[in-house]
Amino acid sequence: MRIAVIGGGAAGIGAAGAAKGVDPDADVVVYTADTDVAYSPCGIPYVHGKEIDSFDRLFLATKEQYVATGIDVRYETTVDAIDPRSRTLAVAGEGEASYDRLVIASGWNYAAVDVPGADLDGIYEVKYIREAMEWDKRLDSCQSAVVVDAGLVAMEMVAALCHRGIKCIVVDPAPWPMADVLDPDIVEPVRQAWEDAGVDMQWGNRVTAFRGDGSVSRVETQQGDIESDIVIVGTHKVPNNPLAAAAGLELGSTGGLTVDSRMQTSDPNIYAAGDCTEIPHGVSDIPIQGLTGSHAYAQGKTAGTNAAGGTRHYRPVFVPWGLLAGEWMIGGVSFGETLATALGIQHVVGKAQGITRARYYPGVRPITVKLLAEPGSLRLIGAQMIGGEGIKERADFLAMAVRVGLTVEELATMENVYSPAIGALNEPISVAAQNLLAGL
Repeated sequence: MRIAVIGGGAAGIGAAGAAKGVDPDADVVVYTADTDVAYSPCGIPYVHGKEIDSFDRLFLATKEQYVATGIDVRYETTVDAIDPRSRTLAVAGEGEASYDRLVIASGWNYAAVDVPGADLDGIYEVKYIREAMEWDKRLDSCQSAVVVDAGLVAMEMVAALCHRGIKCIVVDPAPWPMADVLDPDIVEPVRQAWEDAGVDMQWGNRVTAFRGDGSVSRVETQQGDIESDIVIVGTHKVPNNPLAAAAGLELGSTGGLTVDSRMQTSDPNIYAAGDCTEIPHGVSDIPIQGLTGSHAYAQGKTAGTNAAGGTRHYRPVFVPWGLLAGEWMIGGVSFGETLATALGIQHVVGKAQGITRARYYPGVRPITVKLLAEPGSLRLIGAQMIGGEGIKERADFLAMAVRVGLTVEELATMENVYSPAIGALNEPISVAAQNLLAGL
């Protein structure tokens, strides 16, 4: 069995490892245009911000370790075409390569900032670790940076720039940070912290051009020009699917590859995983794309298992997520009030402000929890939170609560840990549920 994998990110490496686990004798080849595999791009902003002291810490395994497992990784190797009929790949520098099963894990790109000067030097897309190493040196002499669109990675990069003492200007056509995902009341503490740190936030503004002599030095916007040493792109993810489209594979409404629960595409010999796919949302059944690394890895494991002859299924997603924006942790499940309203999903809301530890214990931090429930049944359908700690654990729990169909009535009477150092007497999730019921 010859299994080819296109892409060396979390999905691709997860697929290769799973395939080897099912069929140790399989010939597994991973093609990646990158210089490395198995590192955490999500950690790059924290190295830039000096919370992590070295890029070396982001590598999960050495190249030799992959050789030892029997996975053939072809670094800096581009696949130029897929021919599903002959089951062959056109590999740059190698010619034609055959496969029995193929896993596409080609990942994502930032949505293009399609304005004059977009090809100038000095425009940084936070994604590849070797490029990040070079950019980190450049940040040492940087005085100012424009962040174009406050997406997830951009939220982390604003904090990194502030920690480096670099003047930060955010230009975003939206009215607040991550407006396509976050509710304004939830993200307000972050916006206020940015204001206090001197971040120049230009909401409702758009970039119209980048200018400079070889390297960007000025950003033109609808509201005026901004002098800047560098530009950081924070636009949303788009699936990287030119190869798949050219091969005639079915793409969905998001531009992601359509897959079934086995991560099988419209071609029975081709599987796909990660940000190049779209997955049904467990509440709305709407296909979504651009999830987290944990989703990509789990999808890769599913694709690799099935490609090698095993059986594994991937369920619709409820999307627990979180990030650290400066001193604030933000997270959520499924969707918040703004997105639910935009999608026409009926809901009722309960909100509570609480604390993460006993009020008298050192390090106690505030936390706000907002719950969304389906009218009538009061089944939990979404949540958003912001606080100083404990966001990840609550997001994981609430995602499972949505998945199994818990109601806010059940959450209102939930048991919770009380220990002064790790949990307050009243759990904010329970209080938010109680407030929702009281408001009906």
